[in-house]
Amino acid sequence: MSAVVTRTAPSPTGALHIGNARTSLFNWLYARHCGGKFLLRIEDTDRERSTEAAVQVIFDSLAWLGLDYDEPPVFQFARADLHRDTAEELIARGWAYRDYMSAEESEAAKAAARSGGHALRSPWREKQPGPDEAGKPFVIRFRTPDDGETVIEDLVRGTVRFPNKDLEDLVIVRSDGSPTYNLAVTVDDHDMGVTHVIRGEEHLSNAARQALIYQAMGWPVPQFAHVPLILGPDGAKMSKRHGAQTVGEFRAMGFLPEAVRNYLAKLGWGHGDDEIFSTEQAIAWFDIKDVVKAGAQLDLAKMTAINAHYMRLADDQRLLELVCELQAEQGEPFSDRDREALSRAIPVVKEAAKTLLDLPRLAAFALKARPFRLDEKTRAMLTPEAHGRLQRLRARLEGAPGWTAGELARLVKDFAAEEGVGLGVIGPVLRGVLSGGAAAPDLGSTLFALRREEALGRIDDALSRPA
Repeated sequence: MSAVVTRTAPSPTGALHIGNARTSLFNWLYARHCGGKFLLRIEDTDRERSTEAAVQVIFDSLAWLGLDYDEPPVFQFARADLHRDTAEELIARGWAYRDYMSAEESEAAKAAARSGGHALRSPWREKQPGPDEAGKPFVIRFRTPDDGETVIEDLVRGTVRFPNKDLEDLVIVRSDGSPTYNLAVTVDDHDMGVTHVIRGEEHLSNAARQALIYQAMGWPVPQFAHVPLILGPDGAKMSKRHGAQTVGEFRAMGFLPEAVRNYLAKLGWGHGDDEIFSTEQAIAWFDIKDVVKAGAQLDLAKMTAINAHYMRLADDQRLLELVCELQAEQGEPFSDRDREALSRAIPVVKEAAKTLLDLPRLAAFALKARPFRLDEKTRAMLTPEAHGRLQRLRARLEGAPGWTAGELARLVKDFAAEEGVGLGVIGPVLRGVLSGGAAAPDLGSTLFALRREEALGRIDDALSRPA
């Protein structure tokens, strides 16, 4: 068996859609599973929209997802001469012809074909151009067989049959000399050695047209696999009304790439009841034949839950770098002081975080700059008695031999017992003094995240108020 070669072939006409990302992931997983190659082709024939910036978005999105390709990317527009050469060879082989019909004549011919119960067959199939055609524009059409059927053994859909009479004589080169999609894709996939064409189900009808071109050229036909669409929560095709649609949008929402990979792999494919699995496991388990036919609904709540799992596993320093990067991109970079405070807080708040964007909110207590105004509730609790108790607790904290969350939690608990009051008396005052009314984790974790100097400083600020 020849080595498996898959490819992804996005058009740089916008950000990388989540459906294209999932298809790219399936191609990547299958190539890695089989020990083959995963290639990238940029289908940049729309010259007006295929800007350098748009191409870079594709590179960045694939890199963010961790989908590395094994050879330099191929740019389709640069191969247009090869596409046209193939069209000329198809003419020489009797599988294509020049069609001089005008646009009006072509529409009339299509209408007549529909009336006859078959697809378009141009009268130029059997005609040779004469002097009258000299200099006139023409298209090149593929000569589709009149009868029989084209059969696609699809790895996801099974056997799919296309009566040839329903396939029109496809235009493969436009009147301006530009190759059309089906010709360009076929030539490129052949030249790149692609063995498995894994793509969205909307391309299923193109498989028949491309298979005919492969056969006409005497090239081996790759195996096709047409994966289901990603649907919105309402079961309809994903659209802007469903919210985020692109890789960049999910990144901006604070999702981790490993979580997005895990979740996308589950959309249309799965390994038993496993919801969470490593990339290594996905590679070991993935087989394109296990992809289901039915469309898969994007469930943001489930995706978020998977992301929360990976947040808990992630390295703290990496989380810090990622959240600072997102903050800078929003035009509000963290100061050095805030970055330091956030780095101390992340280990104690990430358990409660679902996305990267949750981290600054959960760490708001640590990000407060001294001196800050105590909230009204804390001010009301800071009675003379509480003031004196807070002074004694401060002395105990200053002399604490260690500064771990567990040690600090025990210290506060023991202090409360010595004072003859419960944590319910000491805890709310201490929490308010340390957090300024912001949400904060348990007292031990809050003290640990603030570190000794900052925690004592905040207590000093509160004690400086008149008792």
